Amino acid sequence: MNFSINDLGFLMSFDMIATLAMGLVSLFLGLQIKKKVEWFSKFGVPAPVIGGLIFAIAHLILRQTGIGSIAYTTTLQTPFMVVFFTTIGLGSSISGLKKGGKLLLIFWALSGVMTFMQTVIGVSIAKLTHINPLFGVLGGSVSMSGGHGSAGAFGQTVEAMGVTGASTMALSSATFGLLAGGLLGAPLAFSLIKKYNLKPKFIKTKDEVGIKNDTVERKITSDSLLKHIGMIAIIMTLGMFGSFLLKSNFNLALPSYVGAMFAAIIFNNLNNKFKWMDMDRNLIDILGHTSLNIFLSMALISLKLWELADLALPMILMLFTQVLFMFLYTRFIVFRLLGKDYDSAVMVSGMCGSGLGATTNAMLNMGEVSEKYGYTVNPYLVVPLTGAFLIDMVQMPVIITAINLFK
Repeated sequence: MNFSINDLGFLMSFDMIATLAMGLVSLFLGLQIKKKVEWFSKFGVPAPVIGGLIFAIAHLILRQTGIGSIAYTTTLQTPFMVVFFTTIGLGSSISGLKKGGKLLLIFWALSGVMTFMQTVIGVSIAKLTHINPLFGVLGGSVSMSGGHGSAGAFGQTVEAMGVTGASTMALSSATFGLLAGGLLGAPLAFSLIKKYNLKPKFIKTKDEVGIKNDTVERKITSDSLLKHIGMIAIIMTLGMFGSFLLKSNFNLALPSYVGAMFAAIIFNNLNNKFKWMDMDRNLIDILGHTSLNIFLSMALISLKLWELADLALPMILMLFTQVLFMFLYTRFIVFRLLGKDYDSAVMVSGMCGSGLGATTNAMLNMGEVSEKYGYTVNPYLVVPLTGAFLIDMVQMPVIITAINLFK
């Protein structure tokens, strides 16, 4: 860590390890605040977002008042990001499609249309307001249905293409979407249930619909930890090499994590058939959750909020249009095509959550509706499977195509 003086006042420069440490400090701050402020838990706001934004706002105040500035070294951000998306791929299973049946396919198709339209809306408003269309891509499905993970990843990719403020815009949009998805989902489902006098069929308990994790937790040893880290590292290497080949041979703007995630999807489904390795799903979840928290913490403390000044009005117009689209789309199209029954209303709340924020938001929305009217199986089978895995099969090609079209 170095301390010097420049035109902005003092300059505090954090090296790679110090940046990691500051990211973890912001994470623990966010965790403490989330415990004490129920509102954050209600809307599913992640602890890294809470703590990271506090650090970013403090940095903005220091800079704008001429006191000083901070420089972070985010070298470790990308590796942690790739680890997280690799664990997402390892959680995929084609066999899950059979369990969901026709309803899952319909919801998946509707989610695919949603991600496409989010990108169209974002790019259209970017062009209308005369800003770089890539900001529109980031303000579309990247940050809406993609959430903070995709926003941080693709924001880095666009930033590396010379678009100043890309990461800040993407992560700020994802935060807005997270809150909007929580505010929209459950109230919309309540209104549909009341208007059409919908009743749940085959009511279940929380345990029966799979809200509680029934995965047997094994004892984590150094051997099992090393084995899983080694597996993830090999998959990451192969996937990132695949991304490199596509970028170098076809001049594609392709984040390294995309190749790693799809390599993990392929490995997991082959492993389910050939039983190469006995994977500890709980350990993989721990590694993924830890990596995501560290990645987001470093991404958010290094936000340069002052770069949003010229994007304020276009962003506001873009984000509120996204929320309006989500309301109209889920209320008048998704609800009807899913069957106009109780399960449809619950899944509408889920799509609002995952389509504007994250799968966690979807589960919170559906939980709020189910606590009041009753739990049923279909929403808790279809929505998480689509939000955590299937949506990426449609979303990634849409985003990558859009970025390469407007780069």
